[in-house]
Amino acid sequence: MGTPVQVLMLGCSLMKFQLNNMANRRKFLKTTALASAAIALQSFQQKVEEDTITFEDKPIKKPIVLSTWRFGIPANEAAWEILKNNGRALDAVEAGVKIPEGDPTERSVGYGGRPDRDGRVTLDACIMDEFSNIGSVACLEHIKHPISVARAVMEKTPHVMLVGEGALQFALQQGFKKENLLLEESKKEWKEWLKKSEYQPKANIENHDTIGMIAMDSNGNLSGACTTSGMAFKMHGRVGDSPIIGAGLYVDNEIGAVTATGHGEEVIRISGCHLVVELMRQGLSPQKACEEAVMRIVKLTRNRNKELKDIQVGFIALNKKGEHGSYCVQGGFNYALYDNAGNRLIDAEYYLKE
Repeated sequence: MGTPVQVLMLGCSLMKFQLNNMANRRKFLKTTALASAAIALQSFQQKVEEDTITFEDKPIKKPIVLSTWRFGIPANEAAWEILKNNGRALDAVEAGVKIPEGDPTERSVGYGGRPDRDGRVTLDACIMDEFSNIGSVACLEHIKHPISVARAVMEKTPHVMLVGEGALQFALQQGFKKENLLLEESKKEWKEWLKKSEYQPKANIENHDTIGMIAMDSNGNLSGACTTSGMAFKMHGRVGDSPIIGAGLYVDNEIGAVTATGHGEEVIRISGCHLVVELMRQGLSPQKACEEAVMRIVKLTRNRNKELKDIQVGFIALNKKGEHGSYCVQGGFNYALYDNAGNRLIDAEYYLKE
């Protein structure tokens, strides 16, 4: 057994050993816990980084250009010539819409557009670039390419919109050529219309449609253009949505671009294109944003006890990821899309089913 002193010394040594062992155990557990936490944190951070990289590295579809209706196919061809060579979206949309503007067989845009009820061809157009520079003309006569006049307003004046005689004076000062835009075929149609003078525009009959074009260039910048001769046999001085920034066209280079076609009064009623951009800002896809805008038109039309079958409005939208969408009130609207997969015509989805 040993002496009492030896027993006491042995007991103290044993206690010291146990205390040291407990301390080492606590230290071990603490170290293990910290290590586990560090591993978990590293794993979490890696997961976040992987998700972020996956999102940021997702290929953006660019360049890309969209335009309304079947005449968007040749319009897109002209725009693509600029986009494929790393040109600016603004130049592309101007060049694109000038194709139907200058085509006498297109009866709702530019040269060849049908007249108002006084037999006068009046044209509307607007353009917007990636810096929110804007230009517009309305009720412009005798100038074949109103979109180029709108761009001149944007770049060479302190104003946003010029109308009527003032717009014509400005165009002539800028060197644009004054021409007779009333073709013989349009003149015959107008005289025939005068016999009854019935003003009943029909949905999807291309006497009130627009070439609207939106594009993203290789640098990821957006621009848009919109041009029309408006509704056939309208009251002289009538202006629809096409030359109105926020109604017939809107571009926000941080979010996306939108243009509209159809009955301009209905688009103006909801500031349609600005609405679609703001819905995309809130996180909606281009498709869902177009659908929501159309549903607002549907609701307001019904609130006014109007027939939906008499109304057509279509939107096309493009966001900064290169995603696009379209929606319209009733079937019959189509749009042209040109990207690296080629140029094609797409039938838009619609609300009013038979």
